[in-house]
Amino acid sequence: MYKDNDIAAVERAMVTIRRRQSRRVLAKQQEAYGPEHDVLDVIEGASGPVTVSTVAGALSVDQPRASRLVTAAVTAGLVRREADQADGRRSRLLLTEAGRAALEQAHRARQAVFARAMAGWPAGERAEFARLLTRFVEDTGRLTHGLAPDEQHGDDEHDHHAGVADGSEA
Repeated sequence: MYKDNDIAAVERAMVTIRRRQSRRVLAKQQEAYGPEHDVLDVIEGASGPVTVSTVAGALSVDQPRASRLVTAAVTAGLVRREADQADGRRSRLLLTEAGRAALEQAHRARQAVFARAMAGWPAGERAEFARLLTRFVEDTGRLTHGLAPDEQHGDDEHDHHAGVADGSEA
């Protein structure tokens, strides 16, 4: 067992969150939520062109699994493939109108749950939680890419977190 009680509490909370965010649970909360919907989140969150390889990396799955997820999203009409102008052997993945609508519905459903969970919280605590959770997610993401969290933090990095928390920065 880890000696730091705060770290152990974070671990327990993250395990609980992971269980509560399983596809089975989400399917009960949202109509027709399937694994192909994970592709939509990847496309929306990407800073550049998205390919099957991008999906595989973002979801931590192998190439064949990512390909099946993308095919399911295309078959469902949520995503379309477009030839990559820079490399004709690759296809870029783009959201369709139905994909954008599905993402919007997913955002509304998830945010409604979060709003209900924090309904009794003072605005300052909600902002602080948003800031700290965003920082935690970014720092754990850096660890998965082989960088220590503090290798990326400068003084302006902490300002960025504050902007995200209060909604002043997108």
